[in-house]
Amino acid sequence: MRVPTRDLLVVGAGVVGAACAYYAAKAGLTVTVVDRGAVAGGTTGAGEGNLLVSDKEPGAELDLALLSARLWRDLAAEHGDEVEYEAKGGLVVAATAPGMAGLERLAAHQRAAGVRAEVVAATDLRDLEPHLAPGLAGGMFYPQDAQVQPMLAAAHLLRAARDRHGARLWTGVTVTGVTRAGDRVTGVRTDRGDIAAGAVVNAAGTWGGEIAALAGVRVPVLPRRGFILVTEPLPPMIRHKVYAAEYVGDVASDSAGLETSPVVEGTKAGTVLIGASRERVGFDRTLSTVVLRRLAAQAIALFPVLADVAAIRTYCGFRPYCPDHLPVIGPDPRAPGLLHACGHEGAGIGLAAATGHLLAQVLTGADPALDLSPFRPDRFAEVPS
Repeated sequence: MRVPTRDLLVVGAGVVGAACAYYAAKAGLTVTVVDRGAVAGGTTGAGEGNLLVSDKEPGAELDLALLSARLWRDLAAEHGDEVEYEAKGGLVVAATAPGMAGLERLAAHQRAAGVRAEVVAATDLRDLEPHLAPGLAGGMFYPQDAQVQPMLAAAHLLRAARDRHGARLWTGVTVTGVTRAGDRVTGVRTDRGDIAAGAVVNAAGTWGGEIAALAGVRVPVLPRRGFILVTEPLPPMIRHKVYAAEYVGDVASDSAGLETSPVVEGTKAGTVLIGASRERVGFDRTLSTVVLRRLAAQAIALFPVLADVAAIRTYCGFRPYCPDHLPVIGPDPRAPGLLHACGHEGAGIGLAAATGHLLAQVLTGADPALDLSPFRPDRFAEVPS
């Protein structure tokens, strides 16, 4: 669907909203971004910065991830040091022979979609990660996996949209409603007054369902809480993003209960990030020592060298989860003038570049580089809440 406009309002200053603003402004649109909090003050600021293809099964999301990986590499050519872009690659490890067989089956399907996946024998794992625990059955190396510092990525995309292309950013502005001319959305109401726009992009992350509801449409975005442990700064120790094979299943799970699987990676600052947990508990931010202990134990089982390392802090965030595990991207036929860019769950940082790029194409009347129908906003009439 083509929605040509020259005047765009983006609701949300996380990395997805920042990418939407960047690509739209670069394409010549007049862009304003509003957020009730600070830049990257929501899910983006609680993320690890993963740009992954390794954890996605073939289909629409993997196609989106591959496009986004290419776009992030282009962005890194301009902003790499500023956003701490690292083309480090991902290593997925299996503890058992059946687990390794599962990784090989997944990789075979991923390769057909354009993913590079290399089998790593058990005897070769320590060539990639010298501190891995002994006794693992093998792994799969994904050289296309990368990482950014998510808050820096959002900030620099917004800065580039502003400084190079004239976009405006207003933080501390709460959207309270939408304005219309007939059925068409023509802007938003805020606690600072009305803002008119030719089109509005809902990039509100976990709160995307609330923004949609203000326009009278249903987009069932739910919060899925996750904790991250951060260690003290260390000498270079973990070279790649490393996670257990069980993580892929947790990403695709529909369970509302607690699920954890070890995900361990270093940062340019020297700290090591340890995840990952998932549970649907609403917006409850209560610190869970049960989850933190489990994450620490799983990380130590994968990297025994971490047993004597201090964890200096922890934080939690809320992944914007949709029932079918696909984001919501594109124009909403139920509310002309409204477009969505939300519901990316734990992959929003990785998928942000492609999301912004595709919406900019739609907004300027170009044919999008990918078919957006799997991500259509009105698909949830077919999916129970």
